Amino acid sequence: MKDAALLERPAPRGAKRAQRLAEHIVEVISDSGEGAQRCGQSLAAIAARSGNGIWTVEIIPAEIQPPARSIAGASGIRIRIGSQRVTNGGDETDLVVAFNEQVLLGRVRAGELKPGATILLESMWAEHRDPVIVKSYTDTVAALKEAGYRLYEVPLERECRALMSDARRGKNMFVLGMLCSIYSLDLQLGREQIALTFGKKDQKVIDSNVRLLEAGYAWGEANLDFKYEIPAQKAKVPQIVVNGNTAIALGVLASGMDICAMYPITPATSASHYLSDVFEKVGGIVHQAEDEIAACAFAIGASYAGRCAVTITSGPGYSLKQEGIGLAVMAEIPLVVVNVQRGGPSTGQPTKVEQADLLTAIYGSHGDAPKVVMAVTSIEDCFYSMITARKIAETFNTVVVVLSDASLATAQQPFPRPNLSEDWLAPPIDQTPVPEGAKPYDWDPVTGIARRFIPGQPNGLHTV
Repeated sequence: MKDAALLERPAPRGAKRAQRLAEHIVEVISDSGEGAQRCGQSLAAIAARSGNGIWTVEIIPAEIQPPARSIAGASGIRIRIGSQRVTNGGDETDLVVAFNEQVLLGRVRAGELKPGATILLESMWAEHRDPVIVKSYTDTVAALKEAGYRLYEVPLERECRALMSDARRGKNMFVLGMLCSIYSLDLQLGREQIALTFGKKDQKVIDSNVRLLEAGYAWGEANLDFKYEIPAQKAKVPQIVVNGNTAIALGVLASGMDICAMYPITPATSASHYLSDVFEKVGGIVHQAEDEIAACAFAIGASYAGRCAVTITSGPGYSLKQEGIGLAVMAEIPLVVVNVQRGGPSTGQPTKVEQADLLTAIYGSHGDAPKVVMAVTSIEDCFYSMITARKIAETFNTVVVVLSDASLATAQQPFPRPNLSEDWLAPPIDQTPVPEGAKPYDWDPVTGIARRFIPGQPNGLHTV
């Protein structure tokens, strides 16, 4: 990369000199519900808009509602920021912001921090009314400093209380401002990101969070003795920054599919959540079924009636859909199945990344039930694979399985904004009369493709 292509961010006169880095990995960790993931996602979006390469990895506790201040309860996000394109979350964290020392210990003991990493730790626990918590905090701070970590105690609670009554709800945006200061990011982009993030809220909520952002930025500038700059390369074309599940949902929209049947399951659910917010605006329907089997059956029924439907799930749900998928293959009914793979059934393991379902997707159905299986390679590929999947399913009247995974599902990455094309959309349903004597399983001698019969077509009555 040529120096001329870098976006320089000159420091104002008298400001700290920023150390230039090729990349850095930062984590924001807290108890569940304190907004660490929103903070990290916003930081990644700001860096991406600045021209940096980014990749995010969500940190999810094994328990659904872990106790507060527990070593196993760390919830948050890792953000890798680079001067060029980034394709994974990296190995060890360079800088971590922790809302309490217990979640921090969880990451240290898991070996996720680089030796000598910088730690910014909420200091309120040093003055807690419970002496056991105070001792835990002070002992941890001493041990981490002894281990060689560069630890800064940050009064998040005190600083946020000066701006709002419930400091717990504001720390994440204060930290966002502090990180914008540390990484020399444009504060105006932070304000715009907050307006986008809280766009459905009242203006007072947006203004409150902007004040927290600005306060965090000012605190970082005044109190931290380090600052970094990761050179950015201006994108030559417009970019979007989304995670893999959102890219899948956008791909569903762009493909012309207008029915999604699903049942909530980690880590696939957010794709359906996004569709639920926007699908009806373009004539689509999201059907939340009573279980995975019903979701698959609903999608098959919609496709049989002339649509091309998609059902979105993860590994355990895919297992439950197997009989329905076999029916769709046998009856030559087009269907797209998205499997956002995870580590396994039950709780705990599903929070881990694993590409576990390839053989199940290829061979898992009963008897002879061949299908097309596609595996996405990137967040951008999550988008375009849905368009290809719909085309294959409707062209060959078959099932197409699209495999993603938990890493792609939750990671954010910029990619060029797609230029939408009518060629991606599903064609109009052919309801012309079926020729006398034609069967739904008759193949065209030239193409090898069978005509799709739609209920209600003249002469189309047949037995599946």
